[in-house]
Amino acid sequence: MARKVFIDGDVGTTGLQIRERLERRDDIALVRIDPALRKDNAARLAAFAEAEVAILCLPDPAAKEIVAACDAAGGKTRLIDASTAHRTSPGWTFGFPELAQGQRETIRAAARVSNPGCWSTCAIALLRPLVDAGVVEAGAQIAISGVSGYSGGGKAMIEEFESGAVTGSFLYGTGQAHKHLPEITGYARLVRPPVFVPSVGQYAQGMAVAVELSLPGGAARAEEALRAHYAGERFVTVVDAAAHQPRVMPQALNDTNRMELSVHGNPETGATVLVAVLDNLGKGASGAAVQNLNLMLGLDEGAGL
Repeated sequence: MARKVFIDGDVGTTGLQIRERLERRDDIALVRIDPALRKDNAARLAAFAEAEVAILCLPDPAAKEIVAACDAAGGKTRLIDASTAHRTSPGWTFGFPELAQGQRETIRAAARVSNPGCWSTCAIALLRPLVDAGVVEAGAQIAISGVSGYSGGGKAMIEEFESGAVTGSFLYGTGQAHKHLPEITGYARLVRPPVFVPSVGQYAQGMAVAVELSLPGGAARAEEALRAHYAGERFVTVVDAAAHQPRVMPQALNDTNRMELSVHGNPETGATVLVAVLDNLGKGASGAAVQNLNLMLGLDEGAGL
């Protein structure tokens, strides 16, 4: 029997991609409402009640509002939130299955799962295994930079680029208040937030993230720890540095749910650069949501991916 799933907000970029992935499957039945009622809480709550799992693809305030409405209605539907709203909230499980031993089992049993952000997926994937292994100190001063396609900025940014209102690439978040910083700090087990300066490129999707730090004599240990952590993983792979040289191509894994990690740097100075590449709309958003959904429903983790 097909499992019933409701996508609240399937007209946005992430929601559309999740819907497209699930519509191709015969083991999933999407619960639908009249498009004219997509902002009607009564219709939405009825759809939540019909579904086994609901996926929220909403702005943060709207996600918080509908979760509160579900609570008030006594709803039992399990939730996946693709917004930033609940990523560090008590009672929510962080939806990065490869995070640590036992995380998959926690997601499988969870009532509420918060999808990671695309930037944080890359940063946490690189840092958490190294902090756990003692290769990177939790109190280390860490810098993170990178580039994402403009689709990562959501509907408003997509319209800016596609209308021609914005041209060229740019840096942002220089005030060190980026919305992904709390989850990066918390789930990478850092004592203090890293310095994080992201940028947007003039292309639609794909992401490359660099974590810069000093590891005197430790770059080889870093790669060893990453390879040990992700050994046997289906969607996260540690590759030789040569795979991301002489240029790191952020679009290399577009339309996949894969992420590639590599370790670069100068062994004489200890300057080390950890690199992650993924599709910000795949493993960084819709693909991750489908992966979490599969786990929560007890299905093959790679179904539809």
